[in-house]
Amino acid sequence: MNPKRKNRLILVLLILAGVGAAVTLGLKALDQNLLYFFSPTQVKAGEAPIGHSFRLGGLVQKGSVVREKDGLTIHFDVTDGPETIAVTYTGILPDLFREGQGIVATGKIDGSTKAGKMHFIANEVLAKHDENYMPPQVQEALDKAHENGKKKLLENAAKTATSQSMPGGNAQ
Repeated sequence: MNPKRKNRLILVLLILAGVGAAVTLGLKALDQNLLYFFSPTQVKAGEAPIGHSFRLGGLVQKGSVVREKDGLTIHFDVTDGPETIAVTYTGILPDLFREGQGIVATGKIDGSTKAGKMHFIANEVLAKHDENYMPPQVQEALDKAHENGKKKLLENAAKTATSQSMPGGNAQ
């Protein structure tokens, strides 16, 4: 190989290595800044990262909103039906925030529990903007939780029916 070709080959390889390094660093930076959405059921299942920011969505559980005396700190529970996560938020809430409302909160699980529930520290809370709208991720999570609840009810009903029809059961 003559020196001119060798220099060109080295230059091309250096350019490819530089572009590869830039792409790798860019993708790594993007991955660290992505905010994934999780429902309370997914968080309880361990799918959500502990110590990293993500979005938690669901309905504000009725009777769970407690305001502290400082006027800015609020504690409430977010549920998707089967599972509930305790949330603490310090700041001004959206005007549409209320019990039974669909919300999406951005923050972190701190690894502790509050009243037997996982504890989520929110740094932003978003509420739906009208009566008919619900963020698609929240609607999907609620629909999935509803389907899982139906399956469990059917399984329990089948078990009950089977145990009652067995000899020695309560069937007449």
